[in-house]
Amino acid sequence: MKIGVPTEIKHDELRVGLTPAAVSELTRDGHEVTVQAGCGVGSGFNDAAYRQAGAHVVESAHAVFSTAELIIKVKEPQASECDQLRAGQILFTFLHLAAVPDLADHLLRSGATAIGYETVGSGRGELPLLAPMSEVAGRLAVQAGCYHLESVRGGRGVLLGGVPGVAPANVVIIGGGVVGYQAARMAVGLGARVTVMDTSLPRLRQLDDVFRGAIDAVFATHDSMVRLALSADLLIGAVLIPGASAPRLLERDDILAMQPGSVVVDVAIDQGGCFATSRPTTHEHPTYHVGETLHYCVANIPSAVARTSTLALSHATLPYVQALASGGLAALKHDPWLARGVNVHQGKITHQAVAEALDKPYHESRW
Repeated sequence: MKIGVPTEIKHDELRVGLTPAAVSELTRDGHEVTVQAGCGVGSGFNDAAYRQAGAHVVESAHAVFSTAELIIKVKEPQASECDQLRAGQILFTFLHLAAVPDLADHLLRSGATAIGYETVGSGRGELPLLAPMSEVAGRLAVQAGCYHLESVRGGRGVLLGGVPGVAPANVVIIGGGVVGYQAARMAVGLGARVTVMDTSLPRLRQLDDVFRGAIDAVFATHDSMVRLALSADLLIGAVLIPGASAPRLLERDDILAMQPGSVVVDVAIDQGGCFATSRPTTHEHPTYHVGETLHYCVANIPSAVARTSTLALSHATLPYVQALASGGLAALKHDPWLARGVNVHQGKITHQAVAEALDKPYHESRW
């Protein structure tokens, strides 16, 4: 199959869809891989490495899109990329369509098949292609929160771990999934007082066992979230409903009542954000104030560590890319969990949660 990897053009996006090592695996399997010149520079991979792996290096995105049957990206396609998609082509990337209805419309008009990394499942109830980026985002959420708590960044001037005689910062994490777990690991490691909230009692028990009393595991109700947010130095939103918009956990008045200089990090911003005051930001301009509360809502957090993120993502996606390259859409017949990742096919929404979030008809596809 002809596989294409364009340079990411979303602002501040430095990751790339495939590493040279992944390209080498695909070319060894007999597939033809075309990459856009410079696509890997932001992640530390030069064009020579891709050529050595067997890829054709071309100058323009058009040269990639016009020849490829399977397009591998990282972030959702921008308007100019959507214009180059065509019927029968497969797009494999993060989509997060619930937060970008205009993109959904554009993909529907293209006739292409769009498979979202974030909705590919597994038999164990996991999201194997979202997980590596959630791991990175969870760790970076604490790193970013710690940085922006500094007085010179507009924060409360609180050191996460405190010092002898001075209490550590109070970190509240709403959501005990992959992001929440990784954020808790980082915050505990830095010596903070950490509370993790979730609506799943089995998950809270599991986290309590794993951390052996180093965190407070609290059942999430609106009252408990508001109460703990008021005492938080750092509040991290880490909730996810696959394919759907993020639930709104706290309202504007709740955020305004937080301590002056406290920091809110909304990792769910790709799915619309889980706080009423959240809006997407960029790495170039990552924060803004609502009242006296500082918000960090970068929509592609893992790009801050592009090399680590690219390696982690490419390792996870490669087996699925190989399956699609070898079998095309027929691969979906043999892997129902990969099939669950299909968001758009032949002008129709084929993922129920996405359809509901966009208020569009859902069409079940049978592969």
